[in-house]
Amino acid sequence: MVMLVLWIGSTVYAQHVLDWADLSKEISLEMPSPDLVLPGFQKATFSSEISALEGKKVIVIGYFLILDGKQSVYLLSKNPMASCFFCGNGGPETIMELHFDKKPSFAMDDLLSVEGTLHLNGDDPEACYYRIENVEAFRLK
Repeated sequence: MVMLVLWIGSTVYAQHVLDWADLSKEISLEMPSPDLVLPGFQKATFSSEISALEGKKVIVIGYFLILDGKQSVYLLSKNPMASCFFCGNGGPETIMELHFDKKPSFAMDDLLSVEGTLHLNGDDPEACYYRIENVEAFRLK
């Protein structure tokens, strides 16, 4: 019984809960050279606190967005679709890519708790600054 309690306790504390406000202040964006293919892309530099979480399990709560018609590109957003980054509310640090092991059955704007492995992107203009892989998620409402 004691071993079970110790195992459960170590599992609960293995993840880091991330807050959108923390994600916004843990990144600084700078405009790179204007001769890039995507000149509007801002190169990201991450704080030492968020960099220490690279490759670690994290938990984030946000709104589920489906980005393409094929329903194969998924994002987690600080805001629902009607007021997300793409509509001018917040910056690119208010969304993150989600990579599931199998196709999820969530609907647009479902509020989710997401757990997975955090990866940071500072210089790929074709990807989000934050990415969660091996996602496990459940609907909150």
